[in-house]
Amino acid sequence: MEPAVVTSINPKLKQRLFEVGQKIGNTPLLPITKLHNNKRVSIYAKAEWQQLSGSVKARAAFNIIRHAIESGAFDESKILLDATSGNTGIAYAAICKELGLRVALCLPENASIERKNILKSLGAEIIYTSKFGGTDEAQETAAQLADQFPNRYFYASQYTNQENWKAHYNGTALEIFREVPSITHFVAGLGTTGTYIGTGRKLKELNPGVKLIALQPDFALHGLEGWKHLETAIVPKIYDETLADKFLEISTENAYTIISEAASKEKLLLSPSAAANLAGALQIASEIEQGVIVTVFPDNADKYSEITNQIL
Repeated sequence: MEPAVVTSINPKLKQRLFEVGQKIGNTPLLPITKLHNNKRVSIYAKAEWQQLSGSVKARAAFNIIRHAIESGAFDESKILLDATSGNTGIAYAAICKELGLRVALCLPENASIERKNILKSLGAEIIYTSKFGGTDEAQETAAQLADQFPNRYFYASQYTNQENWKAHYNGTALEIFREVPSITHFVAGLGTTGTYIGTGRKLKELNPGVKLIALQPDFALHGLEGWKHLETAIVPKIYDETLADKFLEISTENAYTIISEAASKEKLLLSPSAAANLAGALQIASEIEQGVIVTVFPDNADKYSEITNQIL
C-alpha cells in the first residue's frame, strides 16, 4: 500500500495504523491455466482474500480510514458510517476493531448470513435496509443519518470518496505491473468502481496499450453481490465512463457455472463476483489471438455457503 504520512494523532493510534497497513495489499497473482485452451494467452487473477478482512475491499477501506484519521475527520470521538453490501463493511469493521474505533453500517437485509455474522462478531452496529432497495437505498439511509448527526458520525461514503480508487491506483495496479509488466488486458467488474477505475487508470499511465475491459451484470435483478447494473443503479461519483476500452455483460448463470468449473479444474473456491470476473477474462481470452489478461478475485467462497453449497 502507499506509505502513510501520519502527523498530529494519538501515538498509539498512529502505531496501530502502521501495523494494520502491513496486513493490506501485496496479494498473490494466481495463474489460471485449465479453463481455456489458447496457449498464446495467459490469465492471472489477484487473490484478494489473502489480506486482512478477506477481500479486495480492505484496500479502499484502509485508505479511506487512514486519510480520515490523518485529516482529523475521524478519531475515537466519532463512529465510522457507510453503506455496504457486505465486504467493505467487513473491511471497515476488521480494520477499526484493530484500531479501537467504532463502526455503523447500513446493510441490505438480504446480505448473506455469513456476512451478517462476521459483522456482528467484529462489533459493528448494523442498520438494516430493504432488500428491494439494494445498496442504493443503503447509501440514501447512510447519507440521511450523516446529515442528521454530523457530530456523531464520520461518513466514509465509499461510492464518492476519492481515496477508494486511489487505493488501487497506488497499490493494486503497481503490484500487477511489477509481477506482469507484459499485461495486455485488465478485466474487472463494476461495483463502487474503485478497483476498476484506480487500477485501470494507473495501468494506462504505465502502458497506454493496455486494454481495459469493464464488466457489469446483464440484468438489473442479478445475483452478483456488490456489482452494479449502471443503467438502472445510482452511478458512483468516482466512476469515469471514458476509461473503458470495452464493456461486457456477465450473467449470473454464467458466473455460477464458472464457480463449479473453477472448483473442479483449478481447485479454487470462488465467490460469485470473483467467478464473474473470471468469466469476463475467459471471454476476452476466446476473442484474442495472444495476450496477458489480469483480473481480480475480490473474495473467495467463504461468505457464500448458501450459494456455493448448491453448486459445488
